[in-house]
Amino acid sequence: MNELTTATSGTWQQGYGPISHNDETIERVAALAASGLIEPEALYRILAAADRLTSAAMWTVVHMTYAQRVDLAGAPLPAEAFKSTPEGHTGGSLNMVPAFVGYLAANAITAKTRSWLMGQGHSVAAIEAVNALTGDVSPAQRGRYDRSEKGLSQLAADFYSYAIDADGKAAVPLGSHAGPSTAGAISEGGYLGFAEVQYVHAPLPGESLVAFLSDGAFEEQRGSDWTPRWWRAEDSGLAIPVMILNGRRIEERVQIAQQGGADWLIDHLKLNGFDPFIIDGRDPAAFACAIIEAEKRLERFAADPARNYPAPIPYVIAETVKGFGFPGADTNAAHNLPLGGNPAHDEPARNAFNEASQTLFVPAEQIESAVAEIAVYRRQGREPESRHALALRNPGAPNLPEPDWTVAGDPPDCAMHALDRWFVRVVDANPTLRPRVGNPDELRSNHMGAALDRLRHRVNTSEPGVADAIDGAVITALNEEAVAGAALANKGGINLIVSYEAFAMKMLGGVRQEIVFSRRQREAGQEPRWISVPLVVTSHTWENAKNEQSHQDPTIGEALLGEMSDTSRVLFPVDANSAVAALRSVYNGRGQVGCLIVSKRDMPHRFDAEAADRFATDGAAHVQGEAEGAELQIVAIGAYQLEEALKAAYRLRTHGRHVLVTALSEPGRFRMPRDPIEAAFTASDENLAPLFPANMPRLIVSHTRPEPMLGLLRRLDSGPETTAARGYISRGGTLDVSGMLFANRCSWAHLIDAAVPLTGWSRDDLLAPAERAAVEGRGHPGDIAAFNI
Repeated sequence: MNELTTATSGTWQQGYGPISHNDETIERVAALAASGLIEPEALYRILAAADRLTSAAMWTVVHMTYAQRVDLAGAPLPAEAFKSTPEGHTGGSLNMVPAFVGYLAANAITAKTRSWLMGQGHSVAAIEAVNALTGDVSPAQRGRYDRSEKGLSQLAADFYSYAIDADGKAAVPLGSHAGPSTAGAISEGGYLGFAEVQYVHAPLPGESLVAFLSDGAFEEQRGSDWTPRWWRAEDSGLAIPVMILNGRRIEERVQIAQQGGADWLIDHLKLNGFDPFIIDGRDPAAFACAIIEAEKRLERFAADPARNYPAPIPYVIAETVKGFGFPGADTNAAHNLPLGGNPAHDEPARNAFNEASQTLFVPAEQIESAVAEIAVYRRQGREPESRHALALRNPGAPNLPEPDWTVAGDPPDCAMHALDRWFVRVVDANPTLRPRVGNPDELRSNHMGAALDRLRHRVNTSEPGVADAIDGAVITALNEEAVAGAALANKGGINLIVSYEAFAMKMLGGVRQEIVFSRRQREAGQEPRWISVPLVVTSHTWENAKNEQSHQDPTIGEALLGEMSDTSRVLFPVDANSAVAALRSVYNGRGQVGCLIVSKRDMPHRFDAEAADRFATDGAAHVQGEAEGAELQIVAIGAYQLEEALKAAYRLRTHGRHVLVTALSEPGRFRMPRDPIEAAFTASDENLAPLFPANMPRLIVSHTRPEPMLGLLRRLDSGPETTAARGYISRGGTLDVSGMLFANRCSWAHLIDAAVPLTGWSRDDLLAPAERAAVEGRGHPGDIAAFNI
């Protein structure tokens, strides 16, 4: 009879391989056995199985780093079985194994599938090893990786194989970080610190999330300190942070270790509203008990009608040493290659590997028995961990009410006010979609006052006369990464991020992580289904001139245009109607981030309702003039750019010139596509031709720097003799709007000056002497008269 079928407290207490159980864990398990939650015999079977699964997965992890194959008989591997160039974040992966197995054990004990998120995505070998052993792999991995000798050997051989197919894509369903082929993964975790600021905003009511966090990320992103500030029993699922406290980052000890270790961290977390407790990070049973206990604490708080916020969020501190269970543990070498030598060429390293592997080795029949006790989701009638709630996000289509369009003859309006009014209507029309607004600073200053009054700043204690509330849905903090994370994590709801354009750059890492992961899901045929998230950047480069050049930066749009345009959308509305149409277009999408660059000053109306929708759908539209007979096309990207283009066209028209003015809303639609997915998103040659006629001199004036935009729009560029571009040339300071336009050679007069060499016209005929002198830098900027069209 297999020892797991008759496992008792005594059997489990014996441990297995490197796994042992300290007195504190034994007491916690005994209390769990006496709680009535599960039959004691079943509990000890699960925990004994967890010990064996943990040891087997650690054995698999070190083979993934160093070996090309495994031997399920446990025989020492010869030199030729090892990789010529080993690679792998081995120490962190070894530490993640007991954590992830403990999570599986907690699910088996409670018959409940919790969601999981791992911030340290480089520890993916732990997840892949456990998944292969339990059989809960992704569709892309099914039939390739399993717990057979062939399947585990393939897993080891594929890890860091750098295999590439003829199309330049990865040729194996396995990467160096969590990816779309990692069963249950929802984030790459490549940017340390972003899981920390997102996890509390991810689970919906009735759900539970275990967030595995790293002590290294504690140094990277301190916004996670605010978790108790944001969590609410009324609109949030259970969120259980679990820090793997191994004391080391890549080259030195982490700050926590230098400050005083776990005891110092306990004091720090208590000061920030957490309810922390320490467990043995080397024991899967300790993780299982901690997850169950943390949930109970939160549930007790939620059930208390007299509860006050901030909630004392349970915080699990799992103390361990980096690379526990293998040579080199607790050294800097444990981060990557702990042996200090290559077993393929170094006999002492090979002997050390084989000796340590023997300690970790679990016979195949015991692995089978362990999996039978842990992977019981079918028997319990629940989803496997690969299909947890967060991995399957697919909210219903949002109800997007018809906007209150402005009409011809209305006075100039603010595009941000129009967005504000319509967004409130969207929130009201979708009561089942949890709203989150990420706000770094001044929402009302950015003309989102209606949204603020409707949703309110989330605070622990409300202040009379201020737009705040304990249940507020506006997440406000002077930390761009943290507030963007609130919206990006809320994939079961409807979201909005609002920022000054210059400061949105601080969000770029977190936003890009979402874009890259979502795009890789598309490439793998796993269409992401969360409602696309708009990032509205305003108080932007051209209208924020008064605040010095630090506030004048169009880089966020340029950077996001560098990503794949089907997933990373960048839109330049030019008036109130086109701004609302652009926002509605983003909410109609799935799995995208849409960056809207929006002016917050009153601007003239340029598009009626039908034209605004078409502008958002097609990505560009003619605003003035006819293509037939036009001598020049001015392509404007941005609201202020369009106004200057229209002024230039007016002057040219008074001199008998025929000019076509075209506004370009979404430049990414007109790029040269880089793969079939992007090609399906971009405009065809047939659709491009009527918008940008061939053989026509073309002047592009852009909100962004001109060079990257000109490169992006290569399909519109017929060469330097007939195509030119103007835009932000990194000149600024304490100026007004007209000063910014002049300094960056984007005023209407500068546009005419730029058009002259493209068309062969005479500048002397088109500009007065004082205007020419101003353009040439000899006169006074005020000699370029400002006028409205």
